[in-house]
Amino acid sequence: MLNKLRPVWLVAGRELRDQVRDWRVLLPMMILTLLFPFLMNEFARETVDFLNQYNANLVLDRLVPISIMIIGFFPITVSLVVALESFVGEKERGTIEPLLTAPFDDWQLYFGKMLVGTVTPLTASYTSIGLYLWMIHRQGLVFPDGLVMLQLMLLTTAHAVLMVSAAIVISVQSTSVKAANLLASFIVIPVAILMQGEAVVLFWGNETILWLAIAGVVIMSLLLIRVGIAHFEREYLLGREIDTLNLRWFLGAFWRNFKGDAATLGEWYSLKVGDSLRRVLPALMVIVALAGVSAWLSYSWTMDNASETISRASEKDLAKIEESIGELPDLASMREHFSASFLFMNNTRSMVVIFLAGLTSFSVLGVMIYMLNIALIGGVYALLELLGIAPLPIFLAGILPHGVFELPALMLGSAVVLYIGAVLVTPQTGKSMGEVMVEMLADWAKIFAGLVVPLLAVAALIEAYVTPEILARVMGGL
Repeated sequence: MLNKLRPVWLVAGRELRDQVRDWRVLLPMMILTLLFPFLMNEFARETVDFLNQYNANLVLDRLVPISIMIIGFFPITVSLVVALESFVGEKERGTIEPLLTAPFDDWQLYFGKMLVGTVTPLTASYTSIGLYLWMIHRQGLVFPDGLVMLQLMLLTTAHAVLMVSAAIVISVQSTSVKAANLLASFIVIPVAILMQGEAVVLFWGNETILWLAIAGVVIMSLLLIRVGIAHFEREYLLGREIDTLNLRWFLGAFWRNFKGDAATLGEWYSLKVGDSLRRVLPALMVIVALAGVSAWLSYSWTMDNASETISRASEKDLAKIEESIGELPDLASMREHFSASFLFMNNTRSMVVIFLAGLTSFSVLGVMIYMLNIALIGGVYALLELLGIAPLPIFLAGILPHGVFELPALMLGSAVVLYIGAVLVTPQTGKSMGEVMVEMLADWAKIFAGLVVPLLAVAALIEAYVTPEILARVMGGL
């Protein structure tokens, strides 16, 4: 095992020596590392003073954990240039060929570069955080407790690994340092948005959700590392000369994968949609299993947690809830506000959101949105059961008529998203990442246009004009 790791240390040592000699990287990093804690401390103080003028009663101690997270983030953004130039910089300097011809495995080269790309920003972040902790100690502010401090350090480490792994993927796929640096915004901005949500969690002191956030960032980092290794090809790095936006190639490749040789609609369904569906079938089986797990977990959680709340409710409150649930729906009002076109557009928009969320997160966010939709069914079922209302007739009448079409559409669309994520992290010999993405987009478009949209259209018609009638009759008989 040590013999396998020795090339990693050799590549990392070579990269580290190059960094230490480059003052253009070291100087901005040192300035930001040493000065930013002072700026952040002063900003927090001025913010508290301003808000307290309006009786906001904001205490500076509450901002300490958030300040630590922000202070740990900014040195990473400056140090990101090291990872962005890891491979494409070698190519521009003319030193890539000796490196790629060395008797090292691809993963050894990749992890050697990634090791230095991660250690450098983390060293700067930890130094900056340490300086800030010394400052708040001198000011007599309250330190975060040990668990929160551990979460902050883990979160800083996870952010660094996530950003560096994404930067190395960009470096491998780019043909110039300029292009790699321009693409850095697609790393910094999403992580900055993610940190806004984490700051809210920190402010309210929800430690459980923060652990989930750390786990999510770690999973995304591992997937990015897997993507980088899966699409790392030495010949591809040596052969490309310049990045070009070839829309004609993109549209042509997409249309060939979307339509192929099909001359009629029947042939298109049989040849193209059928082939895509067969490829997605394993992912569809996973999605069906996740539906059962999500509904059961939601049902179990509601039964365990909502039962205590309901037990504390007065008989008058329970009677009001049962009365409101038992009221007949106003069919005229429902048809006016929830027409078939409205339901169809809303469901189609939801499927597009699942696709876009999955495309930007290697399927993770898309599958999570799908699981939340399914979890609502289990949660509402358990809630009705706790209130003493028979849930099965209501669900059969209110969900089954249109759900026969809507749920398969939801599962198919989510299965394609899961399939795309699985393909992206799987080595594709002889194909560039762009070619793989075009094929995946064509597969999604075929299933979306050929199966999901028709199913959603039928479901919208039934949900608008059939389901309310059946649900009204069933609830009237309860």
